[in-house]
Amino acid sequence: MSRLRILFWAGALALLVACGPKAPKMPADAVALRSPDGKMELKFAVVDGVPEYSLDFAGKAVVLPSRLGYALLDRESLDGGFTLKGTAFDSFDETWEPVWGEEASIRNHYNELLVTLEQGTGVVRAAREGVAVTDPDYTGDLGNASGKGAVMQVRFRLYDDGLGFRYEFPQENALTYFKVEEELTEFAMTGDHTAWWIPGDYDTQEYNYTESRLSGIRSRNESMRLGNASAEGFSSTGVQTALQMKTAEGLYVNIHEAEVVDYPTTNLLLDDKAFVFRTWLTPDAEGVKGRLQAPCKSPWRIVMVCEKATDVLASRLILNLNEPCALEDVSWIHPVKYMGVWWEMITGKSEWSYTYDYPSVQLGVTDYAASKPHGRHGANNENVRKYIDFAAENGFDALLIEGWNEGWEDWFGHQKDAVFDFVTPYPDFDLPALNDYAHSQGIRLVMHHETSSSTVNYERHMEEAYQLMNQYGYDAVKSGYVGNIIPYGEHHYSQPLINHYLYAIREAAKHHIMVNAHEAVRPTGLCRTWPNLIGNEAAMGNEYRAGIDPGHTTVLPFTRLQGGPMDYTPGIFETDMSVTAPGQTGKMRHTLCNQLGLYVTFYSPLQMAADLPENYARFMDAFQFIRDVAVDWDKSVYLEAEPGAYIVTARHPRMSTLDSGRLSGHSSVWEFVHPDGREHDVWYVGGVTDENAREVSVKFGFLPSGVSYEAVVYADAPDADFETNPQAYTITRQTVTSGTVLPLRMARSGGFAISLRSL
Repeated sequence: MSRLRILFWAGALALLVACGPKAPKMPADAVALRSPDGKMELKFAVVDGVPEYSLDFAGKAVVLPSRLGYALLDRESLDGGFTLKGTAFDSFDETWEPVWGEEASIRNHYNELLVTLEQGTGVVRAAREGVAVTDPDYTGDLGNASGKGAVMQVRFRLYDDGLGFRYEFPQENALTYFKVEEELTEFAMTGDHTAWWIPGDYDTQEYNYTESRLSGIRSRNESMRLGNASAEGFSSTGVQTALQMKTAEGLYVNIHEAEVVDYPTTNLLLDDKAFVFRTWLTPDAEGVKGRLQAPCKSPWRIVMVCEKATDVLASRLILNLNEPCALEDVSWIHPVKYMGVWWEMITGKSEWSYTYDYPSVQLGVTDYAASKPHGRHGANNENVRKYIDFAAENGFDALLIEGWNEGWEDWFGHQKDAVFDFVTPYPDFDLPALNDYAHSQGIRLVMHHETSSSTVNYERHMEEAYQLMNQYGYDAVKSGYVGNIIPYGEHHYSQPLINHYLYAIREAAKHHIMVNAHEAVRPTGLCRTWPNLIGNEAAMGNEYRAGIDPGHTTVLPFTRLQGGPMDYTPGIFETDMSVTAPGQTGKMRHTLCNQLGLYVTFYSPLQMAADLPENYARFMDAFQFIRDVAVDWDKSVYLEAEPGAYIVTARHPRMSTLDSGRLSGHSSVWEFVHPDGREHDVWYVGGVTDENAREVSVKFGFLPSGVSYEAVVYADAPDADFETNPQAYTITRQTVTSGTVLPLRMARSGGFAISLRSL
């Protein structure tokens, strides 16, 4: 037999062993781990050399036996030939306090199993020596030169609301430097579940969510794709995490990942015949899906399991699987409620650029002082002062200004290397004067760093840009990554870009700067470790205007927001683009009260009132809720929910974050401090629905008993409708207690908001 055929059959046999039929159940001697409450059970075993796991809830299968492992480049893959060398059990229970969040404290309670697996290099050696590893006469050493084979550990942490597991590669190992062809982690589902999903992509999550059976993903995947500045799908059955599912028995199952550091983001590839998902990592420019060096570890793979939809919203599984805060001093990190010179550019009322004179500009060369302004530049001195005045008069903290710096004339679509320097303003933007004026009005400016996806250029200028922010007292930056990535060929979610995003956050922390990253990777709980990451986009937000489907916002808290807050840019009151920007077309598909409800149903310590001041001026009584509502909370209660249908949430603010004097000084509905010095207790409630009108009964059982509250209710009017009458609303007042049940109707793609103050 020729050497080539020997190599072929050795590889084919190894693949057959790894991919052969699975037993329907785990073997009787499988290692078992139970959740703290005993309802969830993980089982692990090595079956014919292949590591496998399964997950049950209340005695019913959630994840059927599913394989683990890696396909590697340039060496034997970690897909078979394993022996179980050891197991170690542990448990952990703590309560930790987030710097900001949806509650004041979070319990982190789990039971843990660490399995140690060893695999020799026999297959590689057998192929090299020209024999099949199954040859009974072959006695090649299965270890490395020191006698120790490749060691792979899998750490399982089982919580009451789900499972987290990751791969770990210790220092003492035959593996040192190795390259990943693919991670082979599987999630074998028990049936054709209902799923809320977006298409798999290496560069964007900016898609509308689709509801379908798993079997329906293939037929609908391509039709859900929208044009984006950078997008690359990989399969008609590929989807992204977080993936929310619901079983026929009514269990809510969510697959996601946590703590993605020095590792590519994963998608999920579905076998829609067997309903088995497999991880599908984002490749780098050379097609490698991970370059690892022991000791190292993968991100956590997550399977959240909840009996109620509201339990999904209350889960802190992903945050708990991240490391504690890495910063000793967090006193400079604070919630932000802001406005922006932004929506007018998005809608086409004004432009980011300054002149039409230069179809091509060069950083540090183009002379803007000699050019003729086109007169449509939004970030000019007069306009910015108007925004500062409006923001200050209405109690906001900050103002974002986009298009203030040179280079916007040809920034988009050319994949330029040197686009912006992030420090040089246009001639009509007086940075020192505007900054002084903002501070005199109690407003901080939010810096904007649009990298145009030239990460190499951003890293060149990052230190100088952060120093400029320190010089002028900017403490928050919105970064952007629109377009295809430079270095050329990289993807937004590849390992090098994951490292870049974290580098920017760490460097910003050195300068006491908070980061709101747009078009970057979706968050995976890293805001626990780096709480200066106060905002992310990484999903389709309001900037897509008429492109957002009704019901989109009833899915995001189950999916995208599981890993961290989103800068959705809510608060768009004027849905007709021709009113905001004459000459433009299109209508957004929500009611005004839907936008109010988002300030409660969506959590973010960075919340924007995104519409134009003149649009708010027409609805100041409704705008009052945005002025009043808090953005940081010490308690959150999820009253009713169903993914893709509706969400009703109540939240209690961290009173330390309420500047009662500022709020009462700007004509709040009420003063938070009573004249006799007694503080009022306040709550906020919000609800949103999909394209179906819906009636809900808000139960106020979350309020303390024996205390009456004044409720200001902002609700869709009886004739409100997102298509025909989106701005119809009512504002009513009544007294409520913990025993009150308040019926409310939400219009199609509508919502409501309630402010509560103790009497």
